Parts: sequence; structure tokens; C-alpha cells
Amino acid sequence: MSGLHKVWLGFGWLWILLVCYLSLMPHPPQPVSFEGVDKLEHLLAYVGLMLWFCQVYVTRASRIGVLVGLVALGVGIEILQGMGGYRYSEYADMLANTGGVLMGWGLAHTRMGRAILLLERNGKH
Repeated sequence: MSGLHKVWLGFGWLWILLVCYLSLMPHPPQPVSFEGVDKLEHLLAYVGLMLWFCQVYVTRASRIGVLVGLVALGVGIEILQGMGGYRYSEYADMLANTGGVLMGWGLAHTRMGRAILLLERNGKH
């Protein structure tokens, strides 16, 4: 990874802050509405986070740390939702978050797991 490592890391942390904000706000926006959209949003958010951070942290040990951290984040946010009084905690959301992390781990081992590297290489031409 190039000198852009801090930039990519910063984008990742902004993404985490956005997920936390949307997860803890009283009435998050719902751009689309269908049965199960909430679980899909959880899944996709955590797929994206894991896939992103697997590109920033490339060693197996650091990726395992990211995996554990994101699973803990997903569970912790759900617990906080239950304590807030205006939203409620769901085990299904915890499962969707964890499933997203695991899917992101898997996708990190495909071409998708090299997107940042490809962006950097193409930007140098």
C-alpha cells in the first residue's frame, strides 16, 4: 500500500462513524422499503466495512483483529440500541452484522479485495 494508506484508513473510520451514527439515531432514513430491508442494510454495511479494512490491513493477524473488532462493534451497537429507549436491540441484526463481516472476509480473498490497490495503480498512469 502506498502513501495513501492514511487516506484509506481515514475513509474507513469515517464509514465506521457513519454506521454508528445511523445505527444509533432515533429515526434513520429509509431510502427503500421492503420486507427485510433492515437486515440487508446491516449485512451490506458490514460487508463493506470488512472488505475495506481488509485492504487497508493486509496481514492475516491484522485482518483477524479487524474481524473481531467489527463483530464486537455490531454486537455493541445493538446492545446500545436496546439501552437508548427509542430503538430496540435485535439478535437478527447482530447476526446480519456478523454475517456481513464474514462475507467481507471471504470477498477480501477475491478481486474485490484488491480494489484499493487497483485504484492506486491506475491513478499512477
